[in-house]
Amino acid sequence: MNKNSNSIFNITVLVAALGYFVDIYDLLLFQIVRVDSLKDMGLSMDQVKSEGEFIISVQMIGLLVGGIIWGVMGDKKGRLSVLFGSIVLYSIANIINGFVQTPFQYGLTRFFAGIGLAGELGAGITLVSELVSKEKRGLSTSFVAGIGLTGAVVAYFISQNFHWRICYFIGGGLGFCLLILRISVLESGMFTKLKELDVQRGNFFMFFTNGVRFKKYILAILIGLPTWYVIGILVAFSNDFGKAFGFSEEVLPKKSTMYAYAAIALADMLVGFISHWLKSRKKVLFIFYGLTVLSFFLYFNQHNGTAADMYLICFAMGFSVGFWAIFVTMAAEQFGTNLRSTATTTVPNMVRGALPLMFLLFKNLQLATGDYITAGWVTGAIVMTISFTAAWFTEETFGKDLNYVEN
Repeated sequence: MNKNSNSIFNITVLVAALGYFVDIYDLLLFQIVRVDSLKDMGLSMDQVKSEGEFIISVQMIGLLVGGIIWGVMGDKKGRLSVLFGSIVLYSIANIINGFVQTPFQYGLTRFFAGIGLAGELGAGITLVSELVSKEKRGLSTSFVAGIGLTGAVVAYFISQNFHWRICYFIGGGLGFCLLILRISVLESGMFTKLKELDVQRGNFFMFFTNGVRFKKYILAILIGLPTWYVIGILVAFSNDFGKAFGFSEEVLPKKSTMYAYAAIALADMLVGFISHWLKSRKKVLFIFYGLTVLSFFLYFNQHNGTAADMYLICFAMGFSVGFWAIFVTMAAEQFGTNLRSTATTTVPNMVRGALPLMFLLFKNLQLATGDYITAGWVTGAIVMTISFTAAWFTEETFGKDLNYVEN
């Protein structure tokens, strides 16, 4: 085992955390500057909405494609190949993004940025999980996620002080600065030993050729759904919910996003310590699921409130879904070394890719019920039921030895 395995905050953990920070900055930047950037291109508000939805969808497709590409590469070529390759791609894409002149060009660059952004978290968590001792890996991965998620908060404040094109240039520049730090990171010893074995590495289809493995993979995805339901629907459309609740003042979605991510970062820093204290991953999930249900109750019972009330509740909701670190760590712990990068990289991107399906359910419920608020809480109830059930049947992975392969 690597000499740094007993240290929670070694250089690998720090660089992975900074990498995820840049990743989240770039991932959420379009959501934050969407209106300003598209209006600057001369689009009307109706076009801003339609083109914005299209560009977000294209970025999500990029994330899905990239999740598979980088996951497979991580198991075939090594964890470091992904850490270097992904950041080069999305850094270049973000710099180019600062020069786009049309929505089509915007969408094209967000597609390639999405492919690059898909690899950062999975590769980082895989590498940290394999380099840190099994007793302390949850603490290290929580540090990675907690620091990384503050990238959305920084993106908000950067957007308040710089033109949207400069915001993209800053994101690309941060990526290339991080590239220099990555020179000091070592490859996983488990992966190095794996190359000596005669086993399949990074075969994505292996998730579907074995019943037990398929079940673990699907459950690993489903337990993460609440986070993107909250961020992608309740927070992203907090302005529309505010109108439906009868608010007298406008709610700013980018400000709701900032508050939510500040809380998610805080929770993700704590969740590893709670898991370490309880010696369990599943118990932590159920605790945070309970907090999520409570925050839903608060969210859907705010009538004639203020924008400040919405921001406070978005902060509470963000904290309640701040189990992203444990969710991704569990994906890494579910599978052998020859499939670990593929699993850890594709699982969170599958959850992100499920957002359009949740949004489709939400829209259909609006048509069926004729009520925006009812459609929102019913969608949430369905998502939470699915995730509670998935978590119940998911195996406990705390302290699991990861030095094994899938046959």
